[in-house]
Amino acid sequence: MAIVEKYFSGNKINYKRMKINHKFSAFIFFILMALVSSCQYDTLVKPVIPPPNPADTISFAKTIEPIFNDNSNCTVCHNTGGQVPDLTTGYAYNSITSMGLINISDPVSSKIYWIPNPVNSSGHTWKKYTDVQAQFVLQWIKQGALDN
Repeated sequence: MAIVEKYFSGNKINYKRMKINHKFSAFIFFILMALVSSCQYDTLVKPVIPPPNPADTISFAKTIEPIFNDNSNCTVCHNTGGQVPDLTTGYAYNSITSMGLINISDPVSSKIYWIPNPVNSSGHTWKKYTDVQAQFVLQWIKQGALDN
């Protein structure tokens, strides 16, 4: 069968080729739509941790040290042989106190609280505390920053 051709404004249009191009474009469109619509995203909901109760005693070993190690939060860099202070379990308290990172008389100015605080844009540039973690660290310092 001969290819049907038509002249329009001086341009030669091949209808058979246009029909194939439209079919191919439609095919690609439907494949892309199938791929996009088949994607499924699981939304991970992080558990909401309530802020600390001022009447509760904050334990360094049970509350503060895990903040440093939460999903390798601080200990990616601040580990034994790495960046000081060493915030790994068992070494964190001695490292924090020996470097003078706690100010009992003015807890808000304590470097272990202020530098990774989420509201401090000029301090730590990598990982920061969450708002709740910062509240726990501050309350622990206000309670005397005990190694408990």
